[in-house]
Amino acid sequence: MKFIFEVRIKEGHTAEEYADAWVRASELIQRAPGARGTELHRKIGDPSTLIAIATWESKEQRDAMEGQHNPEIAKIIRSAAPFVDITPIGEFEDPEWVVMPPGRKED
Repeated sequence: MKFIFEVRIKEGHTAEEYADAWVRASELIQRAPGARGTELHRKIGDPSTLIAIATWESKEQRDAMEGQHNPEIAKIIRSAAPFVDITPIGEFEDPEWVVMPPGRKED
């Protein structure tokens, strides 16, 4: 499953500042059972808007990680909170099928 959210960087800050916090928190979060990776993408034409994607084996595993308070992760997230607005887009199941052009394999 994918947990997707939009990150808006506030005036006077940069996406790189948020990316630093994202990587530090993700390195810890990715130790949880079921964690499959994270990605940050810049919005084309708007460097202050990012889309963040966290991939998990299941929603239950992600929820279990969320239910375990980790003070180090919480501290990192709090450190970034003053310079970003985060809007959850949603939680999405892995696709039942993937359509690829002929001759190409799924990544």
